[in-house]
Amino acid sequence: MEALGRLFNVAKVISPVDLASGAQTGTRVHLKDCQGVAFIYVADAGTAGEDVDLDVQQHTASSGGTTADLDVVTRWFSKRETTLDNDEQWTKHTQTAASEVDLGDDEGENEVIAVVEVSAKSLTDGYEWVSVNTTDAGATAGKLGCVIAITYDLTDQRSPELLADLL
Repeated sequence: MEALGRLFNVAKVISPVDLASGAQTGTRVHLKDCQGVAFIYVADAGTAGEDVDLDVQQHTASSGGTTADLDVVTRWFSKRETTLDNDEQWTKHTQTAASEVDLGDDEGENEVIAVVEVSAKSLTDGYEWVSVNTTDAGATAGKLGCVIAITYDLTDQRSPELLADLL
């Protein structure tokens, strides 16, 4: 059996977009059948002026319902370089528990990969969905970015074509 369906599942949260077009609201991911999710933010190098942050949210429904900050992020990891070519090391970032992740402002010269993990156990009772939003990068950003989610340690393992949707 493949790792997809046994160990993990994948969902699109924010499609590739010019981050200068404003804040982006991420699609919700259901954590009912997994131990957690890794949100992966990927951005190209751009022009000066951008400073994108991520904001982790929890929800009581797949749409609508109640939304709240998920103030549990205490560490996250990143790689950044002018051109990411797989020779970079991960940098560990620590912070006081919060829903916001400040990715820092590198004046756009670097490509970035950032990973923020959330355990399903960290959700407040009654909340089963999570999402990540991005902040407005500013009108001069000229930087493409996206977010995907990888749910991991699946509790209901299946062949990929039989996996339940993540909404």
